[in-house]
Parts: sequence; structure tokens; C-alpha cells
Amino acid sequence: MANDQIYHIFNRGIERRDVFTNKYEFQRAVDTVGFYRFFNLPLKFSQFLNKPQQVRNDIFSDIEIGNEKIVSVIAFCLMPNHFHFLLKQLKENGISRFISNFTNSYTKYFNTKNERAGPLFQGIFKSVLIETNEQLLHLSRYIHLNPVSSFLIPDKDLQNYQWSSLPEYLNLNEKDICDRKIVLDQFSSIQKYKDFLLDQVKYAQELEKIKHLTID
Repeated sequence: MANDQIYHIFNRGIERRDVFTNKYEFQRAVDTVGFYRFFNLPLKFSQFLNKPQQVRNDIFSDIEIGNEKIVSVIAFCLMPNHFHFLLKQLKENGISRFISNFTNSYTKYFNTKNERAGPLFQGIFKSVLIETNEQLLHLSRYIHLNPVSSFLIPDKDLQNYQWSSLPEYLNLNEKDICDRKIVLDQFSSIQKYKDFLLDQVKYAQELEKIKHLTID
């Protein structure tokens, strides 16, 4: 994968199993995403979490101020048995390193917590190069609609789905994981972006209903 290019990255749980099974696991995964965006980290995420809260605040403040990123997270969505990321690679092998750190860290946490061993995710992650701006906007919409198009939640609850970047896009939480401007600057307001998403809900759900008829 090339620097300064944007990719859709996705993978699912091994044997299609659920890998995020409750709010604590989802939250751990989101926090892991936020941590491993950065380059030359001074410690592992598990070590970071073992520090007192004030020490964690100081460490992360130093990381944010003085550290470059290996990837820019443009959008993401964590679903019970899979994940989607829209990533721009900023450092050589940045996407591979980010996904490796994310999946390895989360797998160790999940396996320890659930007294299991072995891989949690299905082989090598999949990647698709984003070649046009139209494709970029479509993928941001596809990723953010995933919880509704998969019938996990009703469309009225979409903006409050905590395990995607959509609440951040809509300024509904204080997280600052994503570089949203590349998408949001193409809309005159946040409401216009929300309208752009909701315009395709029914279509996305119809596609989901026939997905089993196509090659996975």
C-alpha cells in the first residue's frame, strides 16, 4: 500500500464469530484504534491502561502533541463480527502496522478476558484502494450505514451508534479519532452529510437482503 493513498480496510471474526460481544469490548476496541494511530509509541496499549488516570492523561497528551501518525483514520465502524476502516496511509507500511497492532492488542485482551486461545480475526485483512472522490464519499456512507443496513439497529438509532465514527462526524461526542474534514468539507453543513447518509438507508438494506446471492 502506498503513502498518501486512502484504502477501505475490513475483516471479520474467524469462523464469522462475534468478536465484539458487549459494550466493554466495543469500547476497548475503539480506544485501541485511537491509541495505535500514532507513530513511535512509548509503550503498548495494555501497559498504558495500567497507569494511573493522571499519568495516562499526561502520556496521551504528549503523544498527541509530539507524535506523528502512521495512518489517518477517516471513518470506521465496529460491528459484532467484523470491522471497517477508511484509512489514509501516512508512513511506510502504516496501514499494515496499524491493523496488526489493533488486532493483536484486541485479540490478547479478548482471549484473556474470555479464557480462549488462538486467532480471533480471519487471516489477512482485505483492502481496496479508493481511486475517486465519489468512491470516498460512497465508502464513508457505506461504513456509517453498516449498523442499519445489516439490521443491527433501526435507522432512528443510527446517529447514536457509539461504535462507529458517525457520532464524531455529527459532533455528538467528544472523541477526536477521525480526520473528518476530507469528507465533511464537501458538504455545506453537518446536516447535509446526515441527509446524504439517510437518503440511502432503504437501498442499503435491500442490498443486504440479497448479499447472500452474490460471491462473498
